[in-house]
Amino acid sequence: MEVIGIQIKFLGATREVGRSAFLLNERVLLDYGIKPSDPPEYPQGSPRPETIVVSHGHLDHCGVVPNLMDLEPVVLSTLPTKHLTRLLAEDTLEIAERGSIPPFDPNDMQMLMRRTRELDYNEDYSTDDYTITLLDAGHIPGSALTYVDFDGDTLLYTGDIKNSDTRLLKGSKIHYPAAKSLLLESTYFGKEHQDRKALEEQFIESIRYTLDTGGNVVIPCFAIGRTQEILLILKEYGIRCFVDGMGTEVTEILLKNPKFVRDSGRLKSAYGSATTVKGPMRRSVLDEPSVVVTTAGMLNGGPVLYYLQNMYDNPKNKVILTGFQVDGTNGRMALDTGTLEVDGEILPLRCKLEQYSFSAHSGDAELKAIVKHMCDQGTENVFCVHGDHTWDFAEWIKKEIGVNAFAPRLGEEYIV
Repeated sequence: MEVIGIQIKFLGATREVGRSAFLLNERVLLDYGIKPSDPPEYPQGSPRPETIVVSHGHLDHCGVVPNLMDLEPVVLSTLPTKHLTRLLAEDTLEIAERGSIPPFDPNDMQMLMRRTRELDYNEDYSTDDYTITLLDAGHIPGSALTYVDFDGDTLLYTGDIKNSDTRLLKGSKIHYPAAKSLLLESTYFGKEHQDRKALEEQFIESIRYTLDTGGNVVIPCFAIGRTQEILLILKEYGIRCFVDGMGTEVTEILLKNPKFVRDSGRLKSAYGSATTVKGPMRRSVLDEPSVVVTTAGMLNGGPVLYYLQNMYDNPKNKVILTGFQVDGTNGRMALDTGTLEVDGEILPLRCKLEQYSFSAHSGDAELKAIVKHMCDQGTENVFCVHGDHTWDFAEWIKKEIGVNAFAPRLGEEYIV
């Protein structure tokens, strides 16, 4: 039976952060990601889309897209997202070689590269039944909102979005086209971000104090977006650092795609000022007071675990988290319990642990401004996803804006 309107199946990122996956009319899949818990969680169901849109290159949005390549779909993304998705897929396979079961194989990854069609912002992809347009989301380089038009039934999916400027990117501008339905991330509903300049100054002061007292500073960062932001900040304040892990490869990808960052010259200078850690060099990095920017941002793997094993028991040292820590990750455990799991061993953190929110997501006021803008243009249905307080956000929208608002549960379906 033909669907009148748009049928939305919520396969992930419902009342949680992670594993984003939304299926439209059984044909268009918006993202297909992993929840980076231990063990990882995957989207529900067995979608069979003909088109997949990857909003951006973060694991919770693109992590298991290669798993669907047997369907021979068309995959749409921006050029940076294509390359970042490949990089993350390679990392997933490398991790799987250490004992876990991979969700796809190298052939799937190669097929993904062949089947991905690169779209610029504001460029259309059209079939006989629908048109898809990507818009700049301002979250990380190459991130996109997705506008879908099924013969007059329209939907805007924000993916992850940032409306204010950072050192790395210009924020997304709230002048999105009218859509009947809005699928909106809700990560920071109810929370505002600290003023960026004041945040940077506190961050730098903390680093300088630790160095001055003879300690090491390890800054675990998401490889994509956050590593580059932190390098730009450290360069601005004259702090030399080491950079280790996947963030180096990501930075080189971004420098080859300069139009997707705010100032490629500054990024090149900041990256050039950092010392890239290679091979056995890692063993000597902590011999003297130093700053290390390294993956992974939630402490779930990567070089950061090596550094933590060698510094966790010294109170002079400091670990500075720079982003959101999902439930079930090492980073959240460190914040909640002051302990860390490395190779099956629980380590009590005697070093200092701090968190600064250099968020690449919109805060409360910006999220509400997006809703108001869209509803002023005629949006009738708002679906709050990708957050821990989606129900509260939906209730606020119903009360303050007066339109239908929902906080879907995993596996639910709506027709709009």
